[in-house]
Amino acid sequence: MCSIMGYCDSSADLETFQKGFRRTISRGPDDSRIVDTGKGFLGFHRLAIMGLTPSGMQPFALNGNYVVCNGEIYGFEKLKQTLLHKYTFKSDSDCEILLPLYEEYGTDMFRMLDAEFACIIYDGKTQEYIAARDPIGIRPLYYGYDSAGVIVFASEAKNLVGLCSKIMPFPPGHYYRDGAFICYLDIAKADTVCRDDLETVCRKIREKLTAGIEKRLVADAKVGFLLSGGLDSSLVCAVAAKKSSEPIRTFAIGMSEDAIDLKYAKQVAEHIGSEHTEVMITKEDVLDALRSVIELLGTFDITTIRASIGMYLVCKAIHERTDIRVILTGEISDELFGYKYTDFAPSAEEFQKESEKRVRELHMYDVLRADRCISVNSLEARVPFGDLDFVHYVMSVDPRMKMNIYQKGKYLLRHAFEDGDYLPEEILWREKAAFSDAVGHSMVDYLKEYADGCYTEEEYKTKCQNYSHAVPFTKESLLYREIFEEYYPGQSEMIVDFWMPNKEWEGCNVDDPSARVLANYGASGE
Repeated sequence: MCSIMGYCDSSADLETFQKGFRRTISRGPDDSRIVDTGKGFLGFHRLAIMGLTPSGMQPFALNGNYVVCNGEIYGFEKLKQTLLHKYTFKSDSDCEILLPLYEEYGTDMFRMLDAEFACIIYDGKTQEYIAARDPIGIRPLYYGYDSAGVIVFASEAKNLVGLCSKIMPFPPGHYYRDGAFICYLDIAKADTVCRDDLETVCRKIREKLTAGIEKRLVADAKVGFLLSGGLDSSLVCAVAAKKSSEPIRTFAIGMSEDAIDLKYAKQVAEHIGSEHTEVMITKEDVLDALRSVIELLGTFDITTIRASIGMYLVCKAIHERTDIRVILTGEISDELFGYKYTDFAPSAEEFQKESEKRVRELHMYDVLRADRCISVNSLEARVPFGDLDFVHYVMSVDPRMKMNIYQKGKYLLRHAFEDGDYLPEEILWREKAAFSDAVGHSMVDYLKEYADGCYTEEEYKTKCQNYSHAVPFTKESLLYREIFEEYYPGQSEMIVDFWMPNKEWEGCNVDDPSARVLANYGASGE
C-alpha cells in the first residue's frame, strides 16, 4: 500500500498538510515526498511493490501536470506500449503511465484501467485537480472541505481529522472534477442478464478467477497469502500454488483454545504444498488490540471490527517475522455468491438487489477491513475476487442460478473448481463460517463479555441516546461507537450503518451480525 494526499488550493498551509499526512506513514514507509503544485500540495508515502528503484517514486510529473496514485494497474505494459511512440518513461512503475494516459484521453482514461487504485491529478494547464477511485473501492480515498471550503483528498480519514469538519469516503467508480463526482462505472449493475448454462457459467468463473489470481501474483516484492481454511481463501491459495514455480507462503490465525479453521487451513496447506505458518492468539491479545483496531479502521461496525482483530494480528506477525510485502486475500466472494443469510432471499430479484447493495458498500466493510489491517502493517492487499472482469461477469449471471437452490451455498463457485484437484473435497464442500467465528468462537464471546462489563443496563440505555445516526443496539456496539468517537469525533456518517442481514427477509431479523444466530447455520464452522 501507499498513502496519498492532496490539499487543493494555493491557500493550503504546508504545516497543516504535513501534520495530517504523517498519520499514515505506515502505509508507505519506504520514502515520502510532498510537491507544491503552485496551487496546493500533493503528498506520497511509498511502499515499493512495482519498480523498486528510486525512479518509481511519486509524485510523477509531466508537462506541468502531477499525479499521486495508490494502486496496481494490471496489464500496464500493454498500455505503455501504446504510448511509447510519444512518451519517454523513466521507471518500471505501473503508475507512471497515468499522466500520459491523461494527456491522451482525459477523464475517459479511468474506464480504461484494469486496476485497484485511488489517484489525484493536478492539471497544470487548467490549474484544477482531478481525483478518482476504482469501481469497487479496494484502494481507499476520502475527502472533506477545510474551513475556507477547499477540498482535501487523502487515503484515510485520519489524515483529515481536525482539518475537515465532515469527512466522507470518495465514491467508488467515480472521478471528481469541477466540484462534481461523476460515475464512470457502476460495477454492481449488470446491463444485461447472462443466459449461459450452468456448465458454461462455472467454466467462465474458473477461468476468470484464475486469471484474476494470476495477474495479482506479479510483483517485484515478495508475496504471501492469508489462508483461513474456508472456501474463498483456500481457492485463491490453491490456484496460486498451481501457477507458482515454488511453494507459496500461507498464514493462518486462531485462538489458542478453540481455533475452528486452523485444522482446515493446515489441511489445505498440505494439499497444495505451501510453506505454512500458524499464528496463535489469546484473550489478552484480542482485548489489547481492540482500541488500536478501531483507530486504524475508522469504523464502529461490529462485523468489521470483530473480523479485523484476527486479520490485524496475523498481518502484524507477517510484518514482524518476514520480508513479505504483498498479501492476497479472499474477500468479495460473499457479496457475489451469497452469505448464509441470503439463503433466505425471497426471490431472485431480491437476491440480486442485495448483491448490488453489498458490492456498492464493500468499501465501508470487508474491503475497508482488508485495506487497513494489511496497510497499517506496511503490506499491500490484493483481492482476486475483486477482479473487474470477474465481478462484471458474476454480477451478470442469472440470479436464479446464484441462489441456494442446490442445498449448498456458493454452489457455482464450488462446482467451478470441482475438477482439477484444487482442494480436498471436504474443504471444497464445507459449510461457510464467518472469519471472526472461525478464528475461534471464544474471540467474539470475549469481546461481548468485555463490553457487557463496561456498562450497567441504565448506563447503556442512557448513552445510546447520545446518537441519532447508526444508533448502538447492544453493549458491544456502544463500546465500539464510543471508541470510534474518540478518534473520529462526529464522523459516523463515513459508515452508512451497521452491517447486518436484511431484516426485511423472514429469518433475518436478528440482533447480531454473526451467521451463528441464523437458523440455517447448521454445521458451519465445526
